[in-house]
Amino acid sequence: MASRLNPYISYDGDARQAMEFYKDVFGGTLTFSTFGEFGQKDAPFADKIMHGMLETPSGFTLMGADNPPGMDRTVGNNITVSLSGDDDAELRGYWEKLSADGSVSVPLDKQMWGDVFGMCTDRFGVIWLVNISQA
Repeated sequence: MASRLNPYISYDGDARQAMEFYKDVFGGTLTFSTFGEFGQKDAPFADKIMHGMLETPSGFTLMGADNPPGMDRTVGNNITVSLSGDDDAELRGYWEKLSADGSVSVPLDKQMWGDVFGMCTDRFGVIWLVNISQA
């Protein structure tokens, strides 16, 4: 297997819902492992996600998990997820789904560098940058 780099997002108990949302946005295959499946079947968080992975037809891989009890989780603006390419329809489709029920900080529009760009925070608090390259 080749090395790869992908986002891994920590959630506060709603990893399953978030990862299913991203599957609806991007398509693909979604797999989950719960804490209960790995030796903690009687714990109050047994049904929470220890590891989730979405692999999409476009070659994206997104991972996520519920933060286990006792571990600190700080939501902040220190990470964003960037989507870029030149397929206008595909990227606009992702934008529409990601920004729905979220907030838009930069509307998807032509920018000074010539590309179409937007920035939004989805309903799970994840910041997304979408850049559509222009010819």
